[in-house]
Amino acid sequence: MAFLFMLIFALAVVAKIGHLQFVQGDKWEKIGERISFDNKRVKATRGNIYSDNGSLLATDLPFYKVAFDATLPADTVWKKGIDKLANNLSAFFKNKSAKEYKQMLADARSSGKRYMVLSRKQIDYQDKKMMMEWPIFREGRLRGGAIFEKVNVRYRPFSNLSRRTIGFVNENDKGAGLEYSFNAQLGGQDGYAYYQKIAGGVWKPVFDANNVKAVDGLDIQTTLDINLQDVAETALHNAMMKHNADDGLVVVMKVNTGEIKAISNLSSDGNGNFYEKFNFAAGMVFEPGSTFKLVTMIALLEDSPVELNDSIDVGNGEYTFYNRTVRDHEEDGLGVVSVQEAFEHSSNVAMAKLVDKHFGVRPEKFVDYIDKLKLSKPLGLQIAGEPMPKIKRPGEKGWSGISLPWMAYGYGFEITPMHTLALYNAVANEGKMVKPIIVKSIRKADEEEEEFETEVINSKICSSETLGKLKTLLEGVVERGTAQNIKGTHYRIAGKTGTAQILDNGHYTKKYLTSFVGYFPAHNPQYSAIVLIKNPRGWYQYGSSVAAPVFKEIADNIYARDIDLHEPMAVRKFAHGEDEVLPVIRAGNQQELTMLCNELGISNHSQTEEEWVKTSRNGAAVNWKKTTVGKDLVPDVTGMTFRDAVYLLEKSGLHVSYEGKGRVKQQSLTPGGRVGKGNRIYLRLG
Repeated sequence: MAFLFMLIFALAVVAKIGHLQFVQGDKWEKIGERISFDNKRVKATRGNIYSDNGSLLATDLPFYKVAFDATLPADTVWKKGIDKLANNLSAFFKNKSAKEYKQMLADARSSGKRYMVLSRKQIDYQDKKMMMEWPIFREGRLRGGAIFEKVNVRYRPFSNLSRRTIGFVNENDKGAGLEYSFNAQLGGQDGYAYYQKIAGGVWKPVFDANNVKAVDGLDIQTTLDINLQDVAETALHNAMMKHNADDGLVVVMKVNTGEIKAISNLSSDGNGNFYEKFNFAAGMVFEPGSTFKLVTMIALLEDSPVELNDSIDVGNGEYTFYNRTVRDHEEDGLGVVSVQEAFEHSSNVAMAKLVDKHFGVRPEKFVDYIDKLKLSKPLGLQIAGEPMPKIKRPGEKGWSGISLPWMAYGYGFEITPMHTLALYNAVANEGKMVKPIIVKSIRKADEEEEEFETEVINSKICSSETLGKLKTLLEGVVERGTAQNIKGTHYRIAGKTGTAQILDNGHYTKKYLTSFVGYFPAHNPQYSAIVLIKNPRGWYQYGSSVAAPVFKEIADNIYARDIDLHEPMAVRKFAHGEDEVLPVIRAGNQQELTMLCNELGISNHSQTEEEWVKTSRNGAAVNWKKTTVGKDLVPDVTGMTFRDAVYLLEKSGLHVSYEGKGRVKQQSLTPGGRVGKGNRIYLRLG
């Protein structure tokens, strides 16, 4: 019975095999092909992202996976090169000995293995070129068996600089920044290739006539200035380190075009380091605080009889609306001040009282100005993820009698930092509000596929008369108000400080959001910028002491690099005689001064052979006479140009500080005195 059972079972197996082979053969052959062969997507090479001057911000670099078809090399080629090839592979990958590599290659050849991955490590193009010169591999793909499968890796030459703005795209086509926002253009069109699945679950490419070649992506050129980006990011990073802050952002923009020249967003990792976690500038809303007082003044100047020289009593800096008290930052209050002084010193009480007085019975009129200024809707930025501003309106849930006074100084609603910057930029741009732009064009090699022009979103934010008053207010903040600490010596800054308490779970905390937004040079605005730093710790908690210095550092750097921002030097006075005009020459290098006088045809005579001299006039001629200059002695630099003075003083071992501009009028150390180690000298120029 056992034998009979085994015989029946064996016959059943044979019958089933025959049925599968001859009756269902076609069906299972097709299923096998689907499992063993597949059309796989071949990623296109992504387009490049460039800065405004063509510097690479992001690009695809080719890397390669190295595989080997051990059946292709001829016997003579194999025997001659296998030892050297094994040595090279061992020395390069460092994961196996030469003996192990030789055995692995020999086993693959004896078993007829047509595809074997040599290492999981990817190599770059230069490594590939080197490997193609190795024994056996140098015979080429069809005779040497080397298979180099290209794998594109996204590379940022400037590492983490503007990392979040450049952004990323993951395998699910989700991401952030420009990479995600312009993925359709950068991504190109993927191709398809035929692959075969072989032992070990490895997919081997199969050359097929039906393969679809990938189409490379287009390039985009941004408006970012990579040097200014570095300056802005460094200034923000240093300030956040100094104040141990949680988050921060800075955006720098060209006034007339709206081109973003620098944008940085940093967050603390809790261990003293900062990195780009989220694009706060374009993707998050905040209560703006006192920077919103510009909107308040626009509404008051446009729709009420308020004038800048009107008086307002802010008392001791506290005022109660219903059951809530508005407070100023000034200790003991400002008392009776003009509207202009109230704005310059950022009085919350003044703004709240003025708005309540003139818009209290018609709050919707005040909110209308927010709408007219394009602050209640997204700006339509080129970076995806811009949120909707949160603006309270009369009649809606949550609106109460205190809503309007609170809005007057920037509380009770939320907008993005980009909205605030666009508004201040409009003041600098003679009232014309333009949309911030970060991508200038889309290109295919050197051919321009699409160009993005400056878009005007509000041709005139207010009347020309009001605009002039706004400029006076913003300059006054820096010259006499809360931002006096960044008052410039060579150019003027206009702007506004902001300090807002942070709302957490419906309650205002003792944590602050500090900011400064403005433009420069005030007489001919070329750049606008906003700086925002969240939760600074320590003694300094206000926009004037935390955010404003970052603005000044960036502005100083731009001013130093851009000669077009410099005002022409005033025409020098000349000494007049009866029949002649002599240039003002006080002191300097005798050789240079002699050459200058000879070029101008002025008679000059020397009374000394010294290199450095002072001058005296003798009728229509100039005489050179000895001045105090010597080793380890404080030189006499009065009358010299700043350049010559600094050269001599630093050569003497002195550290120089100065104020003013022009020639040296006074020096703090007496000429001829001994120079002590580390001594500092102060110069007054004029």
